[in-house]
Order: sequence, then C-alpha cells, then structure tokens
Amino acid sequence: MTDSTALAWDGEPVPLKTDRLVRPFPVEVFPEWLADQVTAVAEATQTPIDLAASVALACLSTAAGGKVLVRVDRSWVEQVNLYTVTALPPGSRKSPVFRAMTGPLSLAEDALRELAAERRVEAELASRVAWAKAEQLAKKAETAQAEPQTALADATAAAKEAASIVVPELPRLMTDDVTPESCISLLATHGGRIAVLSAEGDVFATLTGTRYSAAPNLGVFLKGHAGDKLQVDRKGRPSETVERPALTLGVTTQPGTLAGLAAQPGFRDRGVLARILYSLPVNTVGQRDNQAEPVPEETETTYTDALTTLVLLLADHETPHELALTAEARQVLLEFQDWIEPRLHPRAGQLAQITDWASKLAGAVVRIAGLLHVAHTFVTGYATPITADTIRAAEQIGRYYLDHALAVYDLMGRSDPELDDARAVLDWIRKHHLDTFSRRDALRGNRGRFASVKDIKPALELLTDHGHIRPQPTTVSSKGGRPSDTYEVHPSALDDR
Repeated sequence: MTDSTALAWDGEPVPLKTDRLVRPFPVEVFPEWLADQVTAVAEATQTPIDLAASVALACLSTAAGGKVLVRVDRSWVEQVNLYTVTALPPGSRKSPVFRAMTGPLSLAEDALRELAAERRVEAELASRVAWAKAEQLAKKAETAQAEPQTALADATAAAKEAASIVVPELPRLMTDDVTPESCISLLATHGGRIAVLSAEGDVFATLTGTRYSAAPNLGVFLKGHAGDKLQVDRKGRPSETVERPALTLGVTTQPGTLAGLAAQPGFRDRGVLARILYSLPVNTVGQRDNQAEPVPEETETTYTDALTTLVLLLADHETPHELALTAEARQVLLEFQDWIEPRLHPRAGQLAQITDWASKLAGAVVRIAGLLHVAHTFVTGYATPITADTIRAAEQIGRYYLDHALAVYDLMGRSDPELDDARAVLDWIRKHHLDTFSRRDALRGNRGRFASVKDIKPALELLTDHGHIRPQPTTVSSKGGRPSDTYEVHPSALDDR
C-alpha cells in the first residue's frame, strides 16, 4: 500500500472508457413554435428527439448565419452559424425528419427568388442597354476625327457605368451535396452564406477524399465557421473572395463514419473536428410505434410560418445585425468559462482528451444564445440585448453537446491502438487491485499483448498523461541488478467505472 504521507493527486484521472451516459436534448429551451415541431416530428417519425432538435438548430443557423453577430466584448465577436452532426445507423428515418424540419427553408428560398426575380430582370435589361450604349460610343471613338479625346472619355465612362451594373443571382439558402470548391463558389455568389443540409452525410465522403480522387480541401470548412476572409485564386478562372463567410453544416451520418474521422489527415490537428456539435442519440429502431400520430397540422403550420418569416426578415440585412449581452448575461457566460477552464488542464482536466473541442465550447454557447435570442424575439423585436436566461438556456444545450462530444471522441478513439493498449494495462491494474507496480510487472502481466519494454512504454505514458498512474523515483535494489521503473496508481483509477 502507498504511504499516507504520499503527495496528493492533482485532480481525477481522465476516463479511457467509451461507455458514457449522455443527457437528453433540452428541447424546452426552444421557443414554443420550435419546441412543438421538434417534439411532434420526433413522435411522428419515432426517432430520437435529438435528431429533430439538432436539425432545428441547423435551420436557425441557415436563417441567421451571416445576418447576425454576437458581440460579447470589444474584442470577442461570434458569428451564429453552426456545424451540427448527428450519428445514427441506417434505417433510422433520418430523411423524413430532415424533410419535416427543412421544408420551410425551401419555401423561404422560393419567396426570396420571387422577390429577386423582378430586380434581376430590371438589372439584366439595364446592363444590356448600358453595354449597347458603351459599344456605340466605343465605335464612335474609333472613327472620331474631331475631339478624339472627348469621344474616348465618353466611351470609357459608358463602359465603366455598364460594368458597375450587377445582375443579382437568384438567392439560394442551402445545398445538400457539395465539394469544397463549389462551396466556395456558392459562398461567393450568395452573399457569403450557404447551408449544407443533408440526411445522407455525403459531405464527409467529399471532405475525406474518399469520394473523389483529390486530396481534401479543408480551408472552406475552417474559415466558413470562423468567418475568416476566404480568397481563392485558380489558374484560368477569376479569383473568388468572401470577406466574412458564414457556412452552416447540418448533416447526419453513421456512427462508423465518425469513428474514422480522427484518423483522416488534418481533421483533428487543423481543427475541423473541434468545430462540430455532435449528437450520438440512442437508436430507437426495434422499439418504434408504427401507428404513431402524424405531426398536427396546426403545429406544422405555425412552425412553417415562423421559420419562413424569420428567414425573410433577416434576409433584408445587407450587413449583419450585431447583438449585445446584458451585464448579467456576460457574468453568466464568464462563470461558465470559469467552469470549463480547469477541466482543460492537459494532465488533470476531465476534458483533457477533447481540449481542442472543449476550448471552443464557450464560443458555441454564444452562437447558440444568438440563435435562441432571434428565435424567441424576432416577432417582438430582436434588437434587444441577449439576456442571462438566454445564456443559461444556451449553456444547457452546450452541456448536452459536451456529453455527446465526449462519447463521440471515445468512439473515434476505439481505433487507436495506443488507447486500446492503455485500456488493457488499466484492466490488468484493476484486476489485481494494484496500488503500485513496476514496468517489469506490467510487461510480465501482459506478456500476450506486449513483447518488449518498447511495446508497453506508449501505453504507460498514455495512462500517465491521463492521470491514472504516475512514475515513482527509481531506486536501485540492494541486491544490485537493473532497476525497473515503478508507478503509483491513482485511487480513483481502481474503480471499474
């Protein structure tokens, strides 16, 4: 047993196991028009409420992304566009949920196109007339004998005027299948914002390069989340620039796809995984009521009218509307940041294995708060500051996604050989109720898995990094011989949790 005078441990060990209890989605924080639709769609399709709720957030992001900003303080400004990914196996009725939740976006897109069609016709005609005039003056300048400089100036001015007439593209809010290159073009064409909404998750096949032979281009997905300037120069084609891109991602995929994402080059170290809000619901297949009631007509109509109105209302903003926080809301957010910070500690923090993701959680909560604010107040006046209650509601959703992120990162880690080796050593420690052990003991006790000290060393280092064990000073036996490194086991690590 260890000496009672031994040094205290710095925090609890970071779990290695993958089985986690995850909290249900707090749908009650949504406004009534949205909560009722999410609940009714989940009941009608007999799917987890998490699916409809995450798609609902993606719909709000589609409406407000690029049109709303949240200023926390002088130097901290967040966009409100989100990346949501829900993982469910095949046959989980993902497509009906997507149709029910995203249908109003198609109606809003049609309405925006209808409004823009008349302006487009007028701009096209004005452009044709202006270019005809410019061409006429250009020909006149070519043959002018008297005052050629004046004729050239008139032709130049007419050409500049014609070039200044922009024929607007018909508005587009979303796509369901896109390459990174075409995504950049869509952002550049449609005011810097577009939503990728898909029940099939094909975007991941494109991102990983498994669908096309080209290497994945992750830049648009990184900058499209942060709002960093996006500029692409291609040989033989005009350059495309988006000053503040706002990309929304709302997709479903299979759990197995998520499990392999961490192994894709650039996905974790460049921060793609850290930008996603994950949902890993409990699968309802095999427990469904096939005679469930459909979504009530009144619920569907109310939802359709509200979401369509929200899209059309925010679409009028040429520049993003900036929301502020009340002083109390800022304090609530600060307290949440203070709760997160010690848990990010690389050795003792409970979130050490997902520091990349968890370090962005406060920002995600701000984004969600912005969406909740406009969803609650767009009828009565959303120019008011975000309240403390809204931050608390967003925090509930943030904690939901934190639970699921931990579960998803565990899922990704199952294919990590070093993590599997560390779990095997930890199982051996628990089986024998060891307070301390030597590296030689661990090698001997796991001989079937490790052939040499070199093989077992990464597993011991990983257990040390996660706080399950810590090395003890090396001592030389009085009998001589080669010393073996020894380790002390964290008392909590002996709990088979």
